[in-house]
Amino acid sequence: MDQQAEPIIGGKQVDIVNGETSDASQGPPSREDAATPREDYDVETVERIYRKLDMRIVPAFWALYFLCSAIRSNIGIAQTMNKNVGHDLVTMLGLSSKDVSTALALFYVSYVIFDFPSNLIMSKLSPRLWMARIVFATSLVGACFAAVQDAWSVKFLRFLLGLVIAGMWPGMAFYLTLFYPPSRTGKRIGMYFTAAQVSAAVVGLVSAGLQLMDGAGGLVGFRWMFLIYGLVGIVLSFILLWWLPDRPLAPGQKRERPRWLGWMPETPEALTGQDAVVHYHDLRRVYHARPWTLKDLGLVLLDWRLWPLCLMYFGVVGVGIGTQLYGSVIIAAIQPQATDIQVSLLFAPIWIMDLIAILLVTPISDRFHHYRAFFFSGAVCIQIAGLLTTTFALDNGWARYGGLLMVGFGLGPTVPICMAWSSEIFQRRHGEVGVAAATALVSGLGNLGSVTTTYALYTGWPEDAKKGKHQFRKSNLTMVGILCLSIASAMVMTVLLRAFGNPPSTKLYEGDSASEFEDGAARRENQQRGFGKLGRGTKDGGA
Repeated sequence: MDQQAEPIIGGKQVDIVNGETSDASQGPPSREDAATPREDYDVETVERIYRKLDMRIVPAFWALYFLCSAIRSNIGIAQTMNKNVGHDLVTMLGLSSKDVSTALALFYVSYVIFDFPSNLIMSKLSPRLWMARIVFATSLVGACFAAVQDAWSVKFLRFLLGLVIAGMWPGMAFYLTLFYPPSRTGKRIGMYFTAAQVSAAVVGLVSAGLQLMDGAGGLVGFRWMFLIYGLVGIVLSFILLWWLPDRPLAPGQKRERPRWLGWMPETPEALTGQDAVVHYHDLRRVYHARPWTLKDLGLVLLDWRLWPLCLMYFGVVGVGIGTQLYGSVIIAAIQPQATDIQVSLLFAPIWIMDLIAILLVTPISDRFHHYRAFFFSGAVCIQIAGLLTTTFALDNGWARYGGLLMVGFGLGPTVPICMAWSSEIFQRRHGEVGVAAATALVSGLGNLGSVTTTYALYTGWPEDAKKGKHQFRKSNLTMVGILCLSIASAMVMTVLLRAFGNPPSTKLYEGDSASEFEDGAARRENQQRGFGKLGRGTKDGGA
């Protein structure tokens, strides 16, 4: 390895080759030093660093996403809890089908409005503070659902819930790019995205137990559910404030916080010593990102690459949320002999299939990250096959249920792949503001698909709400249609990228061009890792 100007740790200049230190009067590495070409670290060393980051970040993200997903989706299972004794949400509050669909849709209205500004604020402030704030506010509003008394209060709290949780999902994707190159984010997004699937399954299983608490302490089962999840989430928000690291600093730099953030507990750095040095040289683009301006933001908004990604997300998120909120309602319709508890238990395997698909597909999509569109489209085709089975296998309730399991399996990889692809394209093209803005807009505008499935479809479509074999047929076929839109958008995006490429902006890194600031990760991303390098400690491999 060439001995260039070495990073500084604890006031000492470090010779990475020989492990020697000497006094250093200078600050962190200069831009010139950082841009100097040097030999990359071996893959085994780099992989160890990213595994260390995994242990610090992924479990925390998994826990926060689990609880926030549960709080967001509890309203779906609350519609069937203790329904046999009239203690379900709809009966207790006297809600009409329109009240329910409006309340569900209002969440996404506020989510779409506030997703974008929330992510931009996070990129300017402390990322861990903003994530902890989201969890705290989401949990507080979620706990307030235990006190709802009428349709108005449900609608208001759903709108408020969308406001406070906005920015969580794209914020997590943005946060990952502060520690990982985009070609590694699909697997990590998939790892914590499994929390949504486990949450959906656990909500069904836990609701079966909470139905047995119906009437305890004067509260019906669904009120206990809202209260317990909310209180646990509030506790988690304070733990995250202590545990999550802030954006990484170049070795030798001291973290300085504004006076108004002085109350926050100090958190240990994600990496220290030699580990911090390795990460610095592998991902220098993060350490020297230029602060973005309104002009930079405008260039992101005018980039045509944004809109196919939004349409991809529109379809798969619409189907995912539709399945999450109405899955138990569909199961009750195709299995009319099932009890309320059996419906809750049958709801869980949909999300177990979803989880299995995430764990199988997202790591492979990272290894073949040049072909993300094809992994995405293949998973969407499985969803379409499942919806058609659920719709047309009229004489076999279990076959229709099997179709829902196929939908769950196909759903799993699509959202992580879409978000990872957004980060990959826009970090190279626009840097940090590109990731923050693009992931927020893809998430926010894409969630208009959720408005479609929660307001217009299923119980929101009077003709589809009629009992019988053909119940929900039109809604299911509408979801097939928006999934075809997702596939078409992915293919269009692939063709346009082949035609026009994805050249980087010329001013991403403190006045230096992107080509001068290429880091170890960027050099490896030029070639896909593929299956051939699995388990081999070569320079170009790694997981």
